[in-house]
Amino acid sequence: MKYYLLLILFFSSFHLFPQKKVKSAVQDKLSPATTANIEGHIGEKLDASFNNRVLAQDAHRLIRPFTIHDEHSCWQSEFWGKWFTSAILAYSYRPDQQLINKLKNAAYELMATQTPEGYIGNYASESRLKAWDIWGRKYVMLGLIAYYDVSKDRKALEAAAKEADFLIQELADKNALIVKMGNHRGMAASSVLEPVCQLYMRTGNERYLDFAEEIVRQWETPEGPQLISKASVPVGQRFAKPAENWYGWEQGQKAYEMMSCYEGLLELYRITGKESYKKAAEQTWQSITDTEINIAGSGAAMEAWFSGKKIQHVPIAHYQETCVTVTWIKFNQQLLRLTGESKYADAIEWAYYNALLGAMRPDGSDWAKYTPLSGQRLPGSEQCGMGLNCCNASGPRGLFTIPLTAVMSSNEGLNINFYMEGSYQTTSPQKNVITVKQHTDYPVSGNVNISLEMKTAENMTLALRIPSWSDESTVLINDQPVEKVTRGDYLKISRTWKEGDKIQIRLDMKGELHYTGQSPVNVAITRGPVVLTRDERLAGPKLEAVIAPIKDKNGFIHLTPQKNHNSDAWMVFSAKFLPEAYTEYNAEPVEVNLCDYASAGNTMGTYPFFKVWMPQLVDPRKTE
Repeated sequence: MKYYLLLILFFSSFHLFPQKKVKSAVQDKLSPATTANIEGHIGEKLDASFNNRVLAQDAHRLIRPFTIHDEHSCWQSEFWGKWFTSAILAYSYRPDQQLINKLKNAAYELMATQTPEGYIGNYASESRLKAWDIWGRKYVMLGLIAYYDVSKDRKALEAAAKEADFLIQELADKNALIVKMGNHRGMAASSVLEPVCQLYMRTGNERYLDFAEEIVRQWETPEGPQLISKASVPVGQRFAKPAENWYGWEQGQKAYEMMSCYEGLLELYRITGKESYKKAAEQTWQSITDTEINIAGSGAAMEAWFSGKKIQHVPIAHYQETCVTVTWIKFNQQLLRLTGESKYADAIEWAYYNALLGAMRPDGSDWAKYTPLSGQRLPGSEQCGMGLNCCNASGPRGLFTIPLTAVMSSNEGLNINFYMEGSYQTTSPQKNVITVKQHTDYPVSGNVNISLEMKTAENMTLALRIPSWSDESTVLINDQPVEKVTRGDYLKISRTWKEGDKIQIRLDMKGELHYTGQSPVNVAITRGPVVLTRDERLAGPKLEAVIAPIKDKNGFIHLTPQKNHNSDAWMVFSAKFLPEAYTEYNAEPVEVNLCDYASAGNTMGTYPFFKVWMPQLVDPRKTE
């Protein structure tokens, strides 16, 4: 191991900037929009987070631990990078002079803490490489590389490269396997794969590619997390449950860290084209989808995968960590960009409207640590004496992935992935500037009107995502219907597009009932991509009452929008239910109000109870 890392250092060029042009073996199918301006409800949430979380952060406090070098076990060094990468995404969405000044000052203040050998971190020398040290270095590199991408300031790239060089040197000097360092079978430490791959793409320095391949090689050793060979194993069952320390090295199911490693693996796939890397990420995505992701679009308990999808209706400890939700969205964004497949956009949308927005405080200033499907949205605790916790820092990283990926460009034309009120500017295959304008209150309704602004007509393909839940969708182009609209796929329309072309989309927003569990069966309701939830502030029987939804002949529930609901919920619908009765005949139906999951129990001052899954009466006539 030591010999191999020394070879990386010795035979690689010691010049930082590339002697050759680096070209990815695999090109992304989709590229982000150039600019976006989102309005409506999502625009308000983006603005709230921008002003009250991203811009309001005291960056000096996040940098202070890097000046001390006295840590042995905590993770203070992640907070700067999480906030900084969130702020870069926010700046890319809304270029703002105050924010870019703040970012420059934060980058330079951090770089000033770099030691002569290249270390930027807060661990004491005797504890370096242990616990969360390499994890923190990862976030330092991600932040500095992101700043370089925005500013083209080579000092930031040089500082990130020095951090990586010192890590490689230190591992070699100590003859240390990176998968034996830190926590969670080395997944926390080896997730540094992502910025290492980014450094290779930006410098052309072969040492980073060699180190990346060495990390993946170590994954497959008996000591490693075996992220490739175990890709077909359900993520909650890859290793035995830790016997002692749930959060220690033996924990091989840690959700956030696992997905972070696969993000890095996808970056390495782009560089090398090795199909086994992509296959492992795709298999893991499918496993997470099949066994873990709940009705709100996220999952994990006590921050680990636990085959939880099938028991999501019961009370679960520390459920649905916001860091897990954010990383699930980011993992899907990687796969969407790489493959252009609609299922990844479906997963992003579902998690975004439910689990992610449900974790954000209404004014955007704070984020929940955990968000249950029933109970209360209780505040999390401060971590590591930093004045915030990991999820406060991480939440906006998920939120600000959306603006520039709502509309994306491809070699064939444009993809419209997410339907949100606003305007989006991108470039066509023939390099013409196109502005896509969306007029919609989606997902309050399923109506979306799209118009194109383009100076030059062009023959290209416009791909419209038809969500997998929309059974009956209609699309009109300049008032003419389009045939073969298939759910769960992109509707690809190839024609000569020109200024003023209009597209009308009508998605199916009927109320759908979902069932899970046995004795009792539990029922939940969705409408479009939004989970509907009972909230003690809304009209209807008490939450503990057993009520059965009244469904139509096709098994759907009728939902009536409530405009004047006297609450701060985004959406409220009423529906009819049958209450429990002890008479010889059924009781009269009762009207029950439900709101969107993100609004349920989500207030500034109190913690109302809410409930997604509603237990049904056990009827012995219907049980086996």
